[in-house]
Amino acid sequence: MRATITLPRRVAGVVTATVATIVLAASAAGAQTTTTTATGRGPLDKVTVAGAVGAGDTAPTLKFAKPLAVKKSTYKILAEGAGEQPAEGATVTVDFVEVNGRTGKTIGSSYGANPQSLTLDKTASLPVIVKALLASKTGGQALVAISPKDAKQLQGSGNGVKKSDTLLFLLTLDRVRHPLSRATGAAVTPPAGLPTVTLDADGKPTITAPTGVAASPSLVVQPLVVGTGPVVEAGQTVVVHYTGIVYGTGKQFDSSWDRGQAAEFVIGKSQVIAGWDKGIVGQTVGSQLLLVIPPADGYGTSGNSSAGISGTDTLVFVVDILDAY
Repeated sequence: MRATITLPRRVAGVVTATVATIVLAASAAGAQTTTTTATGRGPLDKVTVAGAVGAGDTAPTLKFAKPLAVKKSTYKILAEGAGEQPAEGATVTVDFVEVNGRTGKTIGSSYGANPQSLTLDKTASLPVIVKALLASKTGGQALVAISPKDAKQLQGSGNGVKKSDTLLFLLTLDRVRHPLSRATGAAVTPPAGLPTVTLDADGKPTITAPTGVAASPSLVVQPLVVGTGPVVEAGQTVVVHYTGIVYGTGKQFDSSWDRGQAAEFVIGKSQVIAGWDKGIVGQTVGSQLLLVIPPADGYGTSGNSSAGISGTDTLVFVVDILDAY
C-alpha cells in the first residue's frame, strides 16, 4: 500500500488531463477501526529528520535503523508550530514525505509539488493522521508511523510495499483553510447580450443564454461578484463550485452543485480547458465569474462526446471561486 496515487479529478467539460493527487485518506470500509497511540517515546524516537521544518521545495529526509516496525499506529510531534491550530472537521493543507519503514526508501513527497488537502475527520482520513494534525499548529511538524493493519486502509498500492510493512509519514501543517461555501463580495451588473444568471437559495446558478444572439467568437470573462480574497495565481489549486451549459441548447452538462461537493484542481497549468486557465487566474477568491468559452478555448474541433459537447459548441460556465492555495 502507498499513499501516493494518480486519480482523475474529473470536472466534466473542464479537465483535459489527470491531476496527480496525494491521498492520505482512509478507504470508507474500516475507516473507524484503526488503532492509534499518541506518544513522544518509543520507536519514533529512533528516527532523525534532516531538513528544516517548513523547508519549502526541499523535502526533509528520514534516517533510522532498518527495519522500523510498529504494531499500533502512533505519532510524535516534532515541532508544535506557532500559527493557527485546526479544529476537528477543519480543512488543512499538508506537505509530507512517505517512507517505507522496512527499506527506508522514500515512496512519495509533496514538497516542490502541490500540498495535500484533507479534512480532519476520522471517518474520512486515518485517525492517527487526524490526531497528529489536531495536535499541531501551522508550521508544525509531526512524525507518524502507520501499522501494516492500518496501512491497508490507505488508497493506492504499489511501490514495492509489502503487507507487513510499516509506513512512515513526516507531515508539515502548511495552512488551516477556510473555504467559502459560495461567492461573496460586491455584485456587478453585466452588460446586455450575455447569458443571464439566477441563483437558488443555496447559491446554485441557473444559466439562460439569450435567444437570437450569436455567441461571442472570443472568450468572455465577466465577473458577477468581485470577492475580497487573495488573487488567484497560476500553479495554485483552486476550490470552486460551477455549473456549465451549452450555449446553443441551454443543456446543462455538469454542475458541482448537483454533486454537493466543490471541485479542486490546479489552475494556469493546462490541467483544465484554456478558457478556465485564462478566466480564473488573476481573479480574487470570493468572486463569481460568467465564462463564455468558444471552442478554441474549450475542446476545439474534437469536442467532448462524453459530456455531449460537439466541436462547434460554445460553453457557458458560472464559477464561484471558494479558495486558492
